[in-house]
Amino acid sequence: MSDDRNGAAPGGIDQDRRIISAGTGESLGDRAAAWFERLTWRTPLHDRRLDGQHPARLVAVPVDPMPGEVDLGEALLEGWMFAGAEHHALDTLDVAAPAAGPAFVDYLHGFAWLRDLAVIDDRARTVPLAEALAGRWLAAHGERVSDPAWRPATVARRLAMWVFHSPLLLSSSDLVFRSRILNGIARAARHLDRTADRAPPGAERVAAWAGVVIAGLLIPGGETRTSIGEAGLARALDTGMTPDGGVVSRSPAALLDLLATIGLLRAAYDARGLPLPQAVGQALTIATPALLGTTMGDGGLSSWQGSLPVDADAVNDVLIASGAHGRPLRQSRDWGYQRLANGSAVLIVDAAPPPTARVAAGGCASTLAFEFSDGTERLVVNCGGAGVTGARLSPAMMTGLRSTAAHSTLTVADTNSTAILADGTLGKGVRQVELTRQESDLGSRIEARHDGYARRHGFLHQRTLLLLSDGRELRGEDALLAAPGARTRRPDAMTPFLLRFHLGAGVEAVATADAQAAMLRTASGQFWHFRSRGERLTIEDSVWVDGWGRLFTTHQIVIHGLAPPGGVNINWVLKRAR
Repeated sequence: MSDDRNGAAPGGIDQDRRIISAGTGESLGDRAAAWFERLTWRTPLHDRRLDGQHPARLVAVPVDPMPGEVDLGEALLEGWMFAGAEHHALDTLDVAAPAAGPAFVDYLHGFAWLRDLAVIDDRARTVPLAEALAGRWLAAHGERVSDPAWRPATVARRLAMWVFHSPLLLSSSDLVFRSRILNGIARAARHLDRTADRAPPGAERVAAWAGVVIAGLLIPGGETRTSIGEAGLARALDTGMTPDGGVVSRSPAALLDLLATIGLLRAAYDARGLPLPQAVGQALTIATPALLGTTMGDGGLSSWQGSLPVDADAVNDVLIASGAHGRPLRQSRDWGYQRLANGSAVLIVDAAPPPTARVAAGGCASTLAFEFSDGTERLVVNCGGAGVTGARLSPAMMTGLRSTAAHSTLTVADTNSTAILADGTLGKGVRQVELTRQESDLGSRIEARHDGYARRHGFLHQRTLLLLSDGRELRGEDALLAAPGARTRRPDAMTPFLLRFHLGAGVEAVATADAQAAMLRTASGQFWHFRSRGERLTIEDSVWVDGWGRLFTTHQIVIHGLAPPGGVNINWVLKRAR
């Protein structure tokens, strides 16, 4: 069996074969418990639980290991808040109930904007603005616990920003305001004490328990809270991460957030002169290769499970902050992504069922899709960005970004390989993925099949990908195979299918006159030739969401076909022009 991180030895052929099954979904009891928990936040009893003495000071003030964005800080000073591809004027922003998308709301309530203000070396301007915005937020939310401002992970991030950037908030001569900030830190800590284990499994629960630990380390008399928080954090890491270092939501951006949380924890422990707990260090060791395994040739993340293609600088900032080291994970079993890297080319394949509803509210039906880059240029991508783009997009568009059609793979009869239900959760579809991987002198080869269309349409989708050793040619075969036990259909019954290849931003495409091929030209002037056999090929419009959540118009190669009951094979090749 090949080594998971380094692949086969040169000149040999190593083979890895396995079946990956979908996990169980969220039970009705789980949903009811989560709903009831949020409902109790609104009660006077919960408010009273958060009352109590607040600290007169903090034990220490850690240095934020993550750099802020100067441009965003300057925009704040000029009266504008930018986040999630949205911008809102500060003087008209409704802090109590902002009409904005989830990324903007998280930025506002999580106080990440303090980091962007702090990077500007002009305290005469930044301190008054920080105090004014924090005062508005406290007036709207400080004494009233509500969703989404008091979601556990959001509270933890806000608490961390308040203590890490306390010089912006506690340098005021207004003793009443200082008292309100310190009281807000104490109330946030008490809220997390009771709610951290209710956060969704994965990066959010890890962030919530990290907030408990940070509060314990930095609020006087927090030894007991620290001990409880470390135990909860160890549980959250154990249940929220896969054995090979991924997160259960299967989102690269969520794994990046988890590593950023570890960076904050490391800074808090450093401020107290204490070592990082063993469980956190072990999580860092396995998470780093898993994250790097989903980066493209430009060093940025690939777009999976609603993730943004976060750029290389942001990824590197998190890696430095967390103290991460490692090499990209090439064969991840539980995490579910296969990485093929030959020459200057990188190919990443989603080779697992989608995440279950209980761990990913914005999961995508992307099984067997791939992304492909050459050097720093992305040739084939997924649309990405579901769940994190701005409020300007319609619900239908947001759902569309999660669909199979928004990914570079095959769709049958204009349906998703895993159903996306009306309430936003994922339904029935892919239950198993069978995977075989081989490494040889010729190149890296993956053969995988899923059963997402078996019950509805009677087909298994099988995809074979071969990336030659020099990285200049990618050969593919997509097949619809008659599923065992499928109901018999008339021999002349034909099922339509579409095979999509979404092209990266800046990639131009022109179809040939015979509708069998396309010539691609990248932004740097490199040419690639795409050819398929037998089916009609067209160039159509597409979209791509960038690392800031902005929507761009792009193109896609679409292969149209009809599958008889016995199945069909489509061969294609993507080759760099010499």
